[in-house]
Amino acid sequence: MDEMAGMLDGHQTLARLGIALLLGMLIGIQRGWQARNSQAGMRIAGIRTHALVGLLGGLSALLSQHFGGWIFAVSLLGVFGICLVAYRVRSQQVADYSVTGAIGLILTFCFGAVALVDDPAIATAAAVITAFILDNKQEIHGLLHKLQQHELDAGLKLLLISVVMLPLLPDLNMGPGQAINPYQIWWMVVLIAAISFVGYFAVRVGGTEKGILFTSLFAGLSSSTALTLHYARLSRANPRLRPLLAVGILLACGTMFPRILVYCALINPRLLSSLLLPVLVMTVLLYVPAVLIWLRHRKPVTVDQPRLRMKPLDLKLAISFGLLIMVIMVLGEWLKNWLGNAGILLLAMASGIADVDAITLSLTRMSLTGIDFATAVLGVVLAASVNNIVKSLLAFTLGGRVLGIRVGAPMLLSLLGGVLAAWWF
Repeated sequence: MDEMAGMLDGHQTLARLGIALLLGMLIGIQRGWQARNSQAGMRIAGIRTHALVGLLGGLSALLSQHFGGWIFAVSLLGVFGICLVAYRVRSQQVADYSVTGAIGLILTFCFGAVALVDDPAIATAAAVITAFILDNKQEIHGLLHKLQQHELDAGLKLLLISVVMLPLLPDLNMGPGQAINPYQIWWMVVLIAAISFVGYFAVRVGGTEKGILFTSLFAGLSSSTALTLHYARLSRANPRLRPLLAVGILLACGTMFPRILVYCALINPRLLSSLLLPVLVMTVLLYVPAVLIWLRHRKPVTVDQPRLRMKPLDLKLAISFGLLIMVIMVLGEWLKNWLGNAGILLLAMASGIADVDAITLSLTRMSLTGIDFATAVLGVVLAASVNNIVKSLLAFTLGGRVLGIRVGAPMLLSLLGGVLAAWWF
């Protein structure tokens, strides 16, 4: 048995060394492709060098298990020293001071070691990601040129409020009725900010050349109200675009409902089955009229198509969402004790006038401990319906009677369908 176990260990070691060699070849193929036009001997490290360095990493880790960790340290320093000398000499001949190749060679050594002493899957995944990053130099640098200062600031702020501030907050229920949980409330703020951030870049990548409809679908991830206001004003200035703008508003408002399901899945997945049918009904009753209007009025558009003006991250707005959620949760606890479920529903309708995200997040959170699923589902549906009614009024007053009718009729149909589905289910 001991002899068989030793043979299995030996075969496993050989297999892992083979993986280390192959991972080095993977990195080497990419680096060799980049320098394929260079003369022989002018490439510092190609396929063979990277393959051997990967194997060296695996052998160094193997020897370290038997003779001590100093062997691995000396081998790693040796690879680093060879890279340093080679790139120093090359920099005197070619004005290229990039150290990416040296870092890739050192990483190849480390991948070989990880493949032998830890999990080959981890080493393989890391090597593939490294090869992908090395192979997309132009694309990555192109993204940096396209990135604007306020977008970079927004990304850093999002990281600040998520990975820095969120873990520092206590995950404890406190305040009136134990309804306030600082960690959960701030997590909802992060959720709102993250979805708005993703929605902004989706619109930015799509651009106006993809058309009003493409922009509308992604704008629904961030702010369908902002899009409604923008398109309603455009309708006054561009009467020929009214049918297409109505379709855009309906698509954006319809996209709001799948966003509600995302909130639910992240906060309370058990509520998802109860909320799925009403949300699906309301989405379909907005998408189908939008498609019908588009098919009926489909014509080539020659005017400049509008771009939705959005911010990548409005931190003040996100914090105001957090405060609003906290107020709603406290009021919800108070109204539940005073009026029962009727108080929750009244609060949902009142909150839906201004925004649907805050009340959705609050009711989903409260369904974990405070209210039953039926009340939470009906409250979300009522808030979304009231919010869409408000947007219909905006379309009517700012965009005119024709736009208001095209938007308002499907909104009313969606409201009735959602309420009936929530009540029946």
